[in-house]
Amino acid sequence: MPDTVIKNDCLPVHIGIIMDGNGRWAKNRKLPRTFGHKEGLTAAKKIVAEAAKLGIRYVTLYTFSTENWKRTQEEVGYLMNLIKGHLRAEFEFYKQNGIRIKHIGDLSGLSEDIQTEIVKAMEETSAFTGMTVVLAVNYGGRNEIIRGIKKLSAEDEDFEALTEERLSRAFDIPELPDVDLLIRTGGEYRLSNFLLWHAAYAELLFTDTLWPDYNEDEFKKNIIEYQKRNRRFGAVLSK
Repeated sequence: MPDTVIKNDCLPVHIGIIMDGNGRWAKNRKLPRTFGHKEGLTAAKKIVAEAAKLGIRYVTLYTFSTENWKRTQEEVGYLMNLIKGHLRAEFEFYKQNGIRIKHIGDLSGLSEDIQTEIVKAMEETSAFTGMTVVLAVNYGGRNEIIRGIKKLSAEDEDFEALTEERLSRAFDIPELPDVDLLIRTGGEYRLSNFLLWHAAYAELLFTDTLWPDYNEDEFKKNIIEYQKRNRRFGAVLSK
């Protein structure tokens, strides 16, 4: 089979996406940053729908990080309203694509109305059996690890006997598989505190494309690139 075609027998199970470049996309067009975030939401829906069609099981979207609170009050408020409005309005989209919504991040650090919308979206989509979309909202990889350790401490965990498996079960979504492919748009080459534990052996792929311009064709090309990689997980494979 030519290497320009996605092979269905070796799809990444879990794709994490750092959706970077919304603000620069808007700035290039002399528009407010909020316009970029709105277009970014449109791009996210397209990619999620394509991933569902391809049969990807998990997609985690870096929606709002623990560091994003440092942005202006106007931008933070717009992003929160965008998240809330999207969750409320997109049930039919989730239903049509069989998408189950999960949340990763510190839910308690969000306003009560945002918490309510996230919980409602998770409850209303819990029976869907297609792809799982994980929304990383108020999320930081270090923060998740610290919260997991605190959870075990509250349970009187014997830390001398602590294992990687036990700690991972204390994370926000214990059943979330490791990231196979991590994509970052926008031309930056860093993880920015995204899924640090889960991405330990992820294949990293960086693109200069600003997130609102990222489309289904580039997404499929990224998956094809992933399928060309030789994943050894620290081992030396015999020839």
